[in-house]
Amino acid sequence: MLENIPQVVIVMGETLLKVLPTMAVLATIFTVLTHYWACNPGYVWWRKRELLTDLMYWFFVPLLTRMVRISLLIMGAGVLFNVKTPEELIAFYDNGHGPLAELPFPVQLIGFFVISDFMLYWTHRFFHGPAMWKYHAIHHSSEDVDWISAARFHPVNLFLGTVAVDVILLLAGISPDVMVFLGPFTIFHSAFVHANLNWTLGPLKYVIATPVFHRWHHTGIEEGGNTNFAGTLPLWDILFGTFRMPEGKLPEAYGAGDPVMPRDFPEQLAYPFRQ
Repeated sequence: MLENIPQVVIVMGETLLKVLPTMAVLATIFTVLTHYWACNPGYVWWRKRELLTDLMYWFFVPLLTRMVRISLLIMGAGVLFNVKTPEELIAFYDNGHGPLAELPFPVQLIGFFVISDFMLYWTHRFFHGPAMWKYHAIHHSSEDVDWISAARFHPVNLFLGTVAVDVILLLAGISPDVMVFLGPFTIFHSAFVHANLNWTLGPLKYVIATPVFHRWHHTGIEEGGNTNFAGTLPLWDILFGTFRMPEGKLPEAYGAGDPVMPRDFPEQLAYPFRQ
């Protein structure tokens, strides 16, 4: 186990080098935008409650998802396809495998994007059920929703959500190169829909998730917290009757509505297991 420590340190360093410039760019963009188009005026993200908690998630989540995703891909290839040596793994995942890898790359890209969004819609609804809400409540615990709230996810929510969907589709044969293109978009769009912006994008609100669309999802249950589950494509909410965008009205109050929800990062990680 000790021999793996240097590799873990390297991964942590690489993650830090990626996260810091990404956060700097996002902070600059959304500081400027919310100055002119705030959905809920009166505060700025760097003065939000639990800022330190959100910062911890921004460094913890990328590191955790990267390591778990790689581990599951290695185990999946070994168990399902008997691929075990490093050379075999590289060849197996390099350009995908099977019939899906034979499709033109743009088709794989679009397929991954649409199918993963559909799967995440239903995973999201699953986490709003009574059995899994205690894990997802962590994401809804922020009462000052802004771009920096986007990374606040409990590990169980990550494992059974984003990571599981990625692993399933990559094991199915889609080329991992799709993540090179979709990764930056996913990070930006996740920050965008959590940003304190009053943007609905007009008729485009039916095409792509917007800040107002997702901010309704972060309101209380009686307001809209059980609607707008789609991560990127509101089509799923329209099809399955969970779309909510009240005309001429903006969301105001946010949070999980749990008075005993802890505020600190370590305590939030432990919170679901104490319920």
